[in-house]
Amino acid sequence: MDQAGAPNFFVNRYTGPPSGRDYERWREELCRRFCGLDIMPSEGSSIDCHIQIGLVGGLALADPTGSSTQFSRTREILGDGCDDLVLVTATSGHVRVLQKGQPIELSESQMCLTDMSVLGTIGQTETGQFKTTRIPRSQLLTICPRAEDSLSLVLGDQAPIRDAIARYHALAASLGPHTDAVGQHLMAQHMVDLVGLLLGTDADRTELANNRGRSAARLDLMRADVIANLSRGDLTIYSVARNAGLGPRNAQRMFELLLDPLNRWRKISDLAHSAGFPDVSYFNRVFRRRFGATPSDIRGA
Repeated sequence: MDQAGAPNFFVNRYTGPPSGRDYERWREELCRRFCGLDIMPSEGSSIDCHIQIGLVGGLALADPTGSSTQFSRTREILGDGCDDLVLVTATSGHVRVLQKGQPIELSESQMCLTDMSVLGTIGQTETGQFKTTRIPRSQLLTICPRAEDSLSLVLGDQAPIRDAIARYHALAASLGPHTDAVGQHLMAQHMVDLVGLLLGTDADRTELANNRGRSAARLDLMRADVIANLSRGDLTIYSVARNAGLGPRNAQRMFELLLDPLNRWRKISDLAHSAGFPDVSYFNRVFRRRFGATPSDIRGA
């Protein structure tokens, strides 16, 4: 298992038959010990699996790709006692999930909640791809006490929430492992709040999840949108708001939360990290490209 630039971000790949020394070592170190899963081909006689995993505040955000991989919780592996809940998101084609022998068929953008304490498999093919969000059971039950009622159901409605979860998964998986412990905890909480809203909860917890997780996730996504498009001349509050599903005034109010006169005394590096830039030198470069001067130049003026 290879770390990719951060202690909580891992990338690994295996292509070949499910036999031999390399396979057994990969199967034991990555699949069984790290992921709590067994891995076999989903099609044909060879495995083709590339996997990225970001560990963020107790969550595991996985983005596997490849043409032939079947991930399984077998009777042998169930002995590890893991009872985490996993949100599976079909990202393309059709994805087939089995829970206790019962099939769940997912189409693109549909989701389902699965249970790691029971027998189960999920297969990835060249046309059927997915991502997963693995959440400690107690953490999800705190915001959604009846989450287990949604196990093994196809979650195909509430498109805005599903879209927010998919986008925030991508953001948290790439940025989260590079942030500090506090930032990781907050990102994980926001993701759990979004999943709680998807599954449905009582009125008080719904209000909490909306005010805490959904609002913060939306702001994080808007900041990421701005950062990714700083070089575009047509970047406006209207385009950012439209991508976030908000009106421009609502989006402006959310960005006003970032404005504080006390920030004038903070270091440029602190402001860069607060704005979502893990690397202050990159922040300086994109700032200069956009505004023709560095943040220090602007502050000095």
